[in-house]
Amino acid sequence: MTVTVVEGCAIATVDDAATEIADGHLVIDGDRLVAVGPGPAPADERERATRRIDATGKLATPGLINCHHHLYQWATRGYAQEATLFEWLVALYPVWQHIDGAVVAAAARAGLASLARSGCTTTTDHHYIFPRQAGDLLAVEIDAARAIGLRFHPCRGAMDLGVSAGGLPPDDVVEDRDAILTACAEAIDRHHDPKPGARVRIALAPTSPFSVTEELMRETAELARARRVRLHTHLAETDDEERFCLERFGVRPLQYLDNLGWLGDDVWLAHCVHLNDDETARMGATGTGVAHCPTSNGRLGAGIAPVPGLLAAGVPVGLGVDGAASNECGELVDELRAAMVLARAKAGPTALTARQALTMATRHGACCLGREDELGHLSVGALADVALWDLDEVGFAGIDDPVAALVFGPTRPVDTLLVGGEVVVQDGELRTADPLTLAADLRRESARLRAVAPR
Repeated sequence: MTVTVVEGCAIATVDDAATEIADGHLVIDGDRLVAVGPGPAPADERERATRRIDATGKLATPGLINCHHHLYQWATRGYAQEATLFEWLVALYPVWQHIDGAVVAAAARAGLASLARSGCTTTTDHHYIFPRQAGDLLAVEIDAARAIGLRFHPCRGAMDLGVSAGGLPPDDVVEDRDAILTACAEAIDRHHDPKPGARVRIALAPTSPFSVTEELMRETAELARARRVRLHTHLAETDDEERFCLERFGVRPLQYLDNLGWLGDDVWLAHCVHLNDDETARMGATGTGVAHCPTSNGRLGAGIAPVPGLLAAGVPVGLGVDGAASNECGELVDELRAAMVLARAKAGPTALTARQALTMATRHGACCLGREDELGHLSVGALADVALWDLDEVGFAGIDDPVAALVFGPTRPVDTLLVGGEVVVQDGELRTADPLTLAADLRRESARLRAVAPR
């Protein structure tokens, strides 16, 4: 078993006491942290080390956790550049109905590689487009995550409310409700690992109020709770969604979910841009999590989520890059700065601190995914998911506070990334796949998709 000693780095543990160490060490035995402390590692740990990392000039943080994504969208970046969410979806649904295993494999590998190089060790994905005859696209994504080396929490998404029944998506991209529930159960049976240290866990994720029936929402919640997996959906992202819910259900989006029994500490919701104070308090009272996606919300002009209020209410607020067709960068480290800057733009310079942004990207993300016991902090016994950031380069020079340097400073690729103690990124380079091959595969599949579904 590999024993790794990391020495000479500043450490932001994001543990219960928010411990920070100016010059310290980490010891990893297999896939777990067995020591975290100041100064060099103890002599006995150094003697039994099979790998040593000199991390002088670097900051160690927990690996970042991405709480919301649509990996297949890496194949359709740059579309509908000045559209609102509903306009953007209407433009892209006809393209997405042509995705297949080859498109999803290329998109997922490229997206996961970008996440890894941005310091992300764990990601979810919300996949909700399942064309007939396309095969098991969830399995394709899981294979891609295994190849890149990230911990993966894919969500089996679904849409059953087509335009003819008053929904937004075209009828030919929605599925039958019974088929959806069968596929959800099969995904859990085939892929979900409930054991500690799991690399893959499944969640169930009907897509949105404007693409899913009330019956599917209720039955999915019943299935998820019977099988002890988590629930996820989009909510309160835009004014258009709010109008849709008021017209169709007579209530605002959060009340609609509450009426369906969908709030709770086994649920996290993407976006939550348009919440009032009472709704924010209700989120906190129920322990429902939020995946905050500041760059995507800005790209689509959706607004800025009330993050300070959510945090004050006790809501776990993780960060997400969202789909690469509404955030063409897709790198999670960017979202720390975006979250902080946009919160301050809305509510002043004390609205969100650098350390709160880091906590959102780590510990809160782990809470959203139900992994707070072993992810999102550098503590003895936690999984050895570690990001090392090189603060010696000129872009960070002169910023004495390492956490401020990471969050306020320029975004850079992570220097070293360990997932369960295994090296995924080293010296800023992905070690689990060839980036040039990933790029060529993605260009080919994106071009093929454009050919069969021109804009």
